[in-house]
Amino acid sequence: MSSEEATGTGRTEAQVVDGRGRSVSTAILFEVVLVMEDLPAGTQILVLTDPLPALDSDVRAWCKSTGHELVGVEHVGEARRYAVRKVDERQSSPGWAIVISNPGLEELLSPLGFALAAALTGSRVALYFQGPAVRVLTRSFSEKLGGWKRPFSGIARRRLENMGHPTPHVKLRQLSHLGAKVYICGPSMGHFKVTSADILLPGVQVAAYPTFVGEMNAAGVHVFLQ
Repeated sequence: MSSEEATGTGRTEAQVVDGRGRSVSTAILFEVVLVMEDLPAGTQILVLTDPLPALDSDVRAWCKSTGHELVGVEHVGEARRYAVRKVDERQSSPGWAIVISNPGLEELLSPLGFALAAALTGSRVALYFQGPAVRVLTRSFSEKLGGWKRPFSGIARRRLENMGHPTPHVKLRQLSHLGAKVYICGPSMGHFKVTSADILLPGVQVAAYPTFVGEMNAAGVHVFLQ
């Protein structure tokens, strides 16, 4: 999968990632990981971001978690430029097992965000979609706000897009590219009328609790979101 397919944005040049205009660090760091895949160890890349405190914290934390060397940070005009050197030996990270039950627009932000953040540091990530959240894995899914806010879903989606949030389907493709394992609850599929032919991603495993317990036993971090 190319960076354009995964992020909806292009690279400015071979060893530069331009994250300016985006405030979502996982989207920027995913592009960094894609660029690094094609580069040998020891290569230095430049990451440009807006000078936001959260982005600064996240880029530094990502370098620390992965072991990639943060060579330097500079202010360039209205942007902040990070020089990062790729390393071969990656630090080990605990696995994550995440259970998702709510398909709401706002409710999906945290679980998919944490899943991406973990996968970007090299953690093994397993996600289990159950209940109405099995619909998230279907081609026809479009996330919506809950309750009385539902009519405003389109406005909320556009605001998230303007912030740099990819859609849930794009995030799932990114997670798949990073090696995450995705499970869908078989009994919930029947209840919510989802078939295997409806599933967007290849490799999604139909299962139930005993199967995912194996993932949970192997993981160091468990996340349950109802």
